Amino acid sequence: MLSCRLLGHRFRFLSDADTMRWQCARGCGAGGSKRYPTAEDAKRYARAFDREDREDLGRRAPLVGLFPLRLMRALRIRREKKPEAGSGAERRSH
Repeated sequence: MLSCRLLGHRFRFLSDADTMRWQCARGCGAGGSKRYPTAEDAKRYARAFDREDREDLGRRAPLVGLFPLRLMRALRIRREKKPEAGSGAERRSH
C-alpha cells in the first residue's frame, strides 16, 4: 500500500489470552504476534503500544522530521513564560 510506504505502517495492538497481536490499520496486511507468560502481560503490552500520541505531537516530536513543530512549541512556551511589559516585573540594571 502506497500510504504505508510513504508514511510507515499504522499498527494497532490487541491481546488475545497470552498473545499480543498487531495489524496495520491501513489494511496492507502487515502484522504479527508475540506470546507472553501471562494474559495480563499480553494485555499490558498491547495497551501500552496501542497509543496514538497526537496530543504530544509537538512535545515529543522526532528531531529530524518534525523539528519545526518542536521549535514552534518551544517558542510558544517561551513567549507564555515571558512577563508582560509594564507589569513591574522588568529587570533593572544597576
